[in-house]
Amino acid sequence: MVDAAVPEPARPLRVAVVGAMGYGVNHLRALRGLAAEGRAVLVAVVDRRPLEGEAAELAGDAAYHQDLADVLAVDPPDIVTIATPIPSHAPLATAAMRAGCHVLLEKPPTASLAAYEELLAVARETRRACQVGFQANGSSAYAVIDEVVADEEIGEVTGIGVVGTWVRPTSYFERAPWAGRRRLDGVDVVDGVVTNPLAHAVAAALRIDGSTRAEDVAVVEAELFRANDIEADDTSSVRIITTGGRKIALGLTVCAAEASEPRVIVHGTDGQVVFRYKTDEVDVDGVSGRRTVTCTTTPLLTNLVDHLHDADVPLLSSLEDAGAFMRVLEAVRTADEPAPIPAALVDWREGEEGRHVVVHDVEHWCARVADELRTFTTLGAPWAPAHAALARLTVDGADVATYVDGAGTSALDSPRPHLHPVRTLAGVCVTDVAPSDHTWHAGVGLAVQDVDGNNLWGGRTYLPGRGYTWRPDHGRITHEGWVEPPTGAVQPDVGGAEPATGAEASTGRAVEGLAWRGHDGTVLLTETRTLTWTAAPEGWELGVESVLTADGAPVTLGSPGTNGREGGGYGGFFWRLPSCTDVDVHTPEAAGEEAVHGTVAPWLAWSASTSGGNFTLVLAGATSETAADPWFVRVSGYPGIGSALAWEEPVVVTPGKPLTRAFRVLVADGRLSGEAVASAGARLATGASAPA
Repeated sequence: MVDAAVPEPARPLRVAVVGAMGYGVNHLRALRGLAAEGRAVLVAVVDRRPLEGEAAELAGDAAYHQDLADVLAVDPPDIVTIATPIPSHAPLATAAMRAGCHVLLEKPPTASLAAYEELLAVARETRRACQVGFQANGSSAYAVIDEVVADEEIGEVTGIGVVGTWVRPTSYFERAPWAGRRRLDGVDVVDGVVTNPLAHAVAAALRIDGSTRAEDVAVVEAELFRANDIEADDTSSVRIITTGGRKIALGLTVCAAEASEPRVIVHGTDGQVVFRYKTDEVDVDGVSGRRTVTCTTTPLLTNLVDHLHDADVPLLSSLEDAGAFMRVLEAVRTADEPAPIPAALVDWREGEEGRHVVVHDVEHWCARVADELRTFTTLGAPWAPAHAALARLTVDGADVATYVDGAGTSALDSPRPHLHPVRTLAGVCVTDVAPSDHTWHAGVGLAVQDVDGNNLWGGRTYLPGRGYTWRPDHGRITHEGWVEPPTGAVQPDVGGAEPATGAEASTGRAVEGLAWRGHDGTVLLTETRTLTWTAAPEGWELGVESVLTADGAPVTLGSPGTNGREGGGYGGFFWRLPSCTDVDVHTPEAAGEEAVHGTVAPWLAWSASTSGGNFTLVLAGATSETAADPWFVRVSGYPGIGSALAWEEPVVVTPGKPLTRAFRVLVADGRLSGEAVASAGARLATGASAPA
């Protein structure tokens, strides 16, 4: 916490305004009222451009300079307000505080998290107050919302959504050399929709949640897109997960058909609160009925003056409380370059402000982000990445499975290739993907929660002594190409062409090359994965073999079980099932979830009913090493089965010694008899071919 020095309250505080010909004219307006009250006086105005118009009128007799350094060298004022291009914020604020001035700094305070931390250190060292220009932070709305939540008028808060759909003409991105840029001359700018025009919406959502400091944010998922010919993002979805586990999702654009008022929505089990910060109104819809509360806003410059006259008056938008916002900015800054939105999905229009681009139905998708607390990708927005089908598995002319690359998966769910849907010959679906209880579960595939400290399973990471924790450690598994294309088919175009299809016969095979990548994209392991599919007397059989190779250094594979969670050794081959009833899960020696979970057995069977019909799965390890791994079983919490690669002890993949695991699975319609299951299990476990 910055312990700001307090000037003598008996005299008006001396203020210099930097950037008067831009947004700083608002600071000049605010100063007029403070001067009339005898609480502040304008002593200097700084801008590289000559003053004219309203700025010149409001500046009056105040000294004019083109460089803040000239003001600081002669007679440093008590307060310096800074409304200049983003890259200049940190150096100007640093110079002002080191000269003994307090600062009102426009948002964003800096263009990187590192620069923010340096600026915060200067504020603490100099004991200067620094207020950040998130104007909505001066609103009384937060007290209203806090009271509504505390009184449980909307029940338990389930998340916070933000909708921001504005219009900005092409001239907006031509207003300055840094406009719409991510970097300029090698210097970070980060002038996108998330971090500048709708930054207030981001800050408001974080303030409502009470997550304002950098340490309050666990992870940020930023999906950036652009319809304009700019570097930065103009249409984006952002999902924030706080250290308290709250989800905050924002759908933001400046490419709407018509501008609408930004709104921050607090979702509850019994209602919702909507904060419209531009009009300073709060709509409450909960157990006590509906009402609208009109709020008031304390100007941030006024609050800074109050704070400097009375240290017991807290800053409403302190530099420290911009830390959470800066975590979001940093995620935007370090994200992949914004993806262009295809021309077929946009229109160009002429409006009062000039020519502007409109993204088709962007208002609808931004609203869904805020309502469902998901990103454009997971919602399936047409401009967002989608799963590309890599292969279609067919047996005797029936489509039994589709193998996809996982590109349509949330980054926090650790994207990876997987099989979904998987069906019986009669068409009963026996997989699920991205279920609400565990959105990171993805059909049939391989995933490991701890790969040298990287989460390639998805969701929260289990840490020794801390339990499940959201961390920015999510990696992904990527399809790198076919070693052997699917049998009888041409390799598909990964850009979305018709997928390869197995031969219209009873068998098929494909061999794939994959890369297991860490959170920073570094390749940790390479994998050769072989898929086989064949007809069987009871239905059809799926084969999955995985060969993991480490290059250069050993790679450790772990699980919640290896990190201290009893019975939580999941990771490796995993099959997420659809919602099931009347589940019968058993091995040759045990039956039921508790009895089977964590045991070693040559095969495992699962019979159940779904809305589509009854089915039976029989899984077996196809090698002695695979068969020695314990089975992982979930029935009561959710339906899932797998083979635990690292149950209680980590497994190390060393260079020159690939790690191989192989499985055979029978997929059958109906509930097979105990005798039929045992026969199939024995056949799968021994590696015998299915009889013709």
